[in-house]
Amino acid sequence: MRVLGVDPGLTRCGVGVVEGTVGRPPRMLGVGVIRTPAEQDTAERLVLIERGIEEWLDAHRPESVAVERVFSQHNVRTVMGTAQASAVAMLCAARRGLPVALHTPSEVKAAVTGSGQADKAQVGAMVTRLLRLAEPPKPADAADALALAICHIWRSPGQQRLAAARFAAPGRRHPAVPPPKGSSAA
Repeated sequence: MRVLGVDPGLTRCGVGVVEGTVGRPPRMLGVGVIRTPAEQDTAERLVLIERGIEEWLDAHRPESVAVERVFSQHNVRTVMGTAQASAVAMLCAARRGLPVALHTPSEVKAAVTGSGQADKAQVGAMVTRLLRLAEPPKPADAADALALAICHIWRSPGQQRLAAARFAAPGRRHPAVPPPKGSSAA
């Protein structure tokens, strides 16, 4: 599985591509940061992020995209920019028909370090170790993007099995499947 991880941000949007499967060491295919000038208009900055993500999608052809789920922060302005950058990443993936997964920061930290309370330095150190890199990716946004991709690779098979089991239960059907003709199920 090849995953593009996106750590959304309006000034620095971390991107990283990891390839791997459960039970095998993940391999980094690319890492970087899409930067936008703080003095530029927000709409123009979002266009720059879109172009950057499109370039990463073209260059690496991922099978899915993992984006950090925006969580409530004390600074409304920061959370708005993060949410807008997140939406751009999801839009770029959806346009190509790629599945998008959202992972919380604590979920990513727990998957990569074993603790949902890990700090940025611990995440960077574990990403470096897991991907067998010479040094941690800089800035932290780049390491976080790789951590998102690793988290998705490791958690995706289990999440798919859970979803399949939920809809395989007697009397349940996938919401996209209409009820049989003549059935009173709505």
